[in-house]
Amino acid sequence: MPAVSACCAPARPGTGTGPESTSAPSRTAAVRGAPDDAAAAYRTRVQLPGGTYRMGGEDRDANPGDGEGPVREVTVSAFAVDAYAVTNARFAAFVEATGHRTEAERFGWSYVFARFLPGRLRKISPRPDATPWWCGVEGARWDAPEGPGSGLEGRWDHPVCHVGWTDARAFCDWDGGRLPTEEEWEYAARGGLDQARYPWGDELTPGGEHRCNIWQGSFPTRNTAEDGWAGTAPVHAYPPNGFGLFNVSGNVWEWTAGTWGPETPGLRAMRGGSYLCHASYCDRYRVSARTANTPDSTSGNVGFRVVRAPGR
Repeated sequence: MPAVSACCAPARPGTGTGPESTSAPSRTAAVRGAPDDAAAAYRTRVQLPGGTYRMGGEDRDANPGDGEGPVREVTVSAFAVDAYAVTNARFAAFVEATGHRTEAERFGWSYVFARFLPGRLRKISPRPDATPWWCGVEGARWDAPEGPGSGLEGRWDHPVCHVGWTDARAFCDWDGGRLPTEEEWEYAARGGLDQARYPWGDELTPGGEHRCNIWQGSFPTRNTAEDGWAGTAPVHAYPPNGFGLFNVSGNVWEWTAGTWGPETPGLRAMRGGSYLCHASYCDRYRVSARTANTPDSTSGNVGFRVVRAPGR
């Protein structure tokens, strides 16, 4: 299988692309700043009966190198899935309970979209050659999404980001669940529709209504934010799909339990696209689209949701 494009979420390099720091700053007050009831909100679970559906895509925008096709019948067993991606508030409760240090904290830096940064920080932060709209920002992490001085005020109900696959799996273990397989993720995201391009149908903006948080305008220089959000949106933004799941297209990529392919077993698959996806370079907010990254990679547009055994 061809190499994964770094446009969606760049991989953490071994050396040479990010800041040199490998020490994390001390825990900020942001963890303690969550409203008392915030961690309990947006934990709704949807019970799905399972069944057989047609997985994958072969439409005009399918990316052959991504392994979307061929379209094939897949059967999944019953399972429960969170209606929402894991929020900052829920992740804060996990960190407080366990003392977990994320990959971004261990390495001391994470990738931030350049236009979200003040000029000085944007100037000093290194960028991948192939995707210069990403900056490796020292101190960027889940509770400081744009680096030093940033925080989560007003974003407790937004999806947690700057978390690696290993961090997502640790949260799931603590929460009594697991990451979904790709088969489960796509079954849930389709919401009962057969081979629709999006969780709501085949039109991106039916009747002119925005149904997901993606890039509008000219990427990467101008985002008109016509869908209401330039960065992450609340996990409850936009109507749910037919199964009651919110924001399975756009907003943040979601880690899954799946691997990219037999030739690259170390890469973990992600689904759903993010607020940075645009038709001109990354039309991966379609239900069948996929990408992948290394388990320790983190950026400001990747999160996750939890699945469980049926009835839980």
